[in-house]
Amino acid sequence: MSPMSTIPIHRPEFGTLFFNGSPNPYKCPRVTSSWTMAMDSKFSLTKKNDINNDYSMKKKEELSVQLSTPPISKVETLNSNNLQFDRLQPSDQELGRVNRFEFGQFVAREAVLDEEYWTAAWLRAESHWENRAYERYVDNYKRKFSEQEFHALKRRCKVQNGDSCSCIITVRKEQKNAKHSTLKSVVGTLDLNIRYLLQGETYPGERVKAPLFCCINRTPPSRYGYIANLCVIKSARRQGIASNMLSFAIGTAKSNGVTQVYVHVEKNNSPAQILYQKMGFEMVEMANSQLMEETYLLLRLQT
Repeated sequence: MSPMSTIPIHRPEFGTLFFNGSPNPYKCPRVTSSWTMAMDSKFSLTKKNDINNDYSMKKKEELSVQLSTPPISKVETLNSNNLQFDRLQPSDQELGRVNRFEFGQFVAREAVLDEEYWTAAWLRAESHWENRAYERYVDNYKRKFSEQEFHALKRRCKVQNGDSCSCIITVRKEQKNAKHSTLKSVVGTLDLNIRYLLQGETYPGERVKAPLFCCINRTPPSRYGYIANLCVIKSARRQGIASNMLSFAIGTAKSNGVTQVYVHVEKNNSPAQILYQKMGFEMVEMANSQLMEETYLLLRLQT
């Protein structure tokens, strides 16, 4: 037996978080304590010359406590205190030279306020769970989705490596006697991305055998537009909002020198397919025959 022996008492373990009785898909380590006891196997017996003639035993014990704490990860959260949800929609004078497109009682333009970005993210959450409104905890899911989409949208709209993204929204037109808050003004949204094809690609997402270190061909022919996340609030549909937002996005892409605009549409979404076909989009047969997915890739060539 060695002079010093170590006796482990507990181990760190992992558990699952539960919110309102529903298991969270993420696991986090429990904060447990690991106890290590070191004992000296030699005891010193010393005879005392006192009246009792007793022996004393000297026992050395060392006790060390080690707490296994999880690393604190930096999580980006939405600070609602910084957002003013009752903020009024900016006037035409405040917007200045922001490019916009007016039709009927609405105006299509790029988002400029954080409250507009957040409302666009919330509309996408509403659209995503539109047919699952009676599912359990759906409100929590929508709130979490909108927070994540808000931060992701803000990051995407920062120009990176020549690629750009614009959050286009449709708002109610400013009235003389009444002004709408941002939450009640935004009725539709979509993303317009300006990108470059990767080396060997002829359309976005093509499966090609690219080299390990491929490059991006940053020439005008390889530059294209991509439309995503098109949605309109349910109470404002069938008023031409989707088609006019698409027209504004296509015109914005053309003004940036883009001659090709792509979009993916679900195979079971017939109304959306009809809308895109009316706007001049055609199916990319090569892409739809190769990609065994639940979406079609459509293309609109600019003239």
